[in-house]
Amino acid sequence: MKATVMYAAGDVRVEKVPDARLVEASDALVRVTHACICGSDLWPYKKMARSDVGNRMGHEFIGLVEAVGADVRTVKRGDLVVAPFAWSDGTCVFCRQGLQTSCLHGGWWGGTDLDGGQGEAVRIPQADGTLVVLPVARDHALMPSLLTLSDVMGTGHHAALAAKVGPGKSVAVVGDGAVGLCGVIAARRLGAEQIILLGRRPDRIALAKEFGATDIVTERGEEAVARVQELTDDLGAHSVLECVGLEEAVVTSLQLARAGGAVGRVGVPQDNNLAGGIPFWKNVSVGGGPAPVRAYIEELLPDVLEGHIEPGRVFDRTGPLDDVPDGYRAMNERESIKVLIEF
Repeated sequence: MKATVMYAAGDVRVEKVPDARLVEASDALVRVTHACICGSDLWPYKKMARSDVGNRMGHEFIGLVEAVGADVRTVKRGDLVVAPFAWSDGTCVFCRQGLQTSCLHGGWWGGTDLDGGQGEAVRIPQADGTLVVLPVARDHALMPSLLTLSDVMGTGHHAALAAKVGPGKSVAVVGDGAVGLCGVIAARRLGAEQIILLGRRPDRIALAKEFGATDIVTERGEEAVARVQELTDDLGAHSVLECVGLEEAVVTSLQLARAGGAVGRVGVPQDNNLAGGIPFWKNVSVGGGPAPVRAYIEELLPDVLEGHIEPGRVFDRTGPLDDVPDGYRAMNERESIKVLIEF
């Protein structure tokens, strides 16, 4: 089968790999119908060291179940399913708490020893705890929005929950990528009164406004902090969603939060700096991490199907699997917000 493999920074290829197959009785085999490129895929695209074997790429996908192991009970051949960006058993102590990204028997797609979502088929470990059956056909018009439930919409929602977004609150969203834009959707959905997006790209700003952003801050660093202070009566935001992962974004997020506020971090960290004593002196709560999107799919799915939210609009480019290398380039050069792959 064909799949995406990254060998080094900037070196992404679509090539033949061994066919995905069932290994354990708890596995399912899924033929991918829709996948995408994630902003977090750009970090290795920028700095991955050369590898002779390469890493299989992709962790967001929808597909049709082709086969299931003897122990699988919740999905069957022919089901259309969405897969969260991490697989989990659904039964361990952390899964029962809704923290499937810490599953004791779970893991992550891709790498050197597991299929990635940017390929024609994927072996699904722990299928019963991982996959969610979609009540639509593969050609449904809402497929892009349904695909966001595998990661970016659930991640934006996780950031909003960690930042304690609620009715009447002011929210600042740091980052205008797909996750940040979905964070705007999540903040509006949870009742925020003021939603401030920190971003500069006109196309992303326009989309953020349609999603519910009330204010746009194009400044960065101290100037951005001053502007948000001005917009919040010199108090700062109740809730800050950090959707980038760089130290500058983390520091800015902590500075944006008002005393007693909260920061939800979902940007994949590119350093280990926790910005010193800023959260301590302001009594700011800092939460977040890899979003347990499996815990949120059933909650968000009706809103997608009923058209209350449209996170699929973050996709601004669509192409076949063979176009994936150029999709990485386009996202890295900020020509595209997020690339959808159709099979």
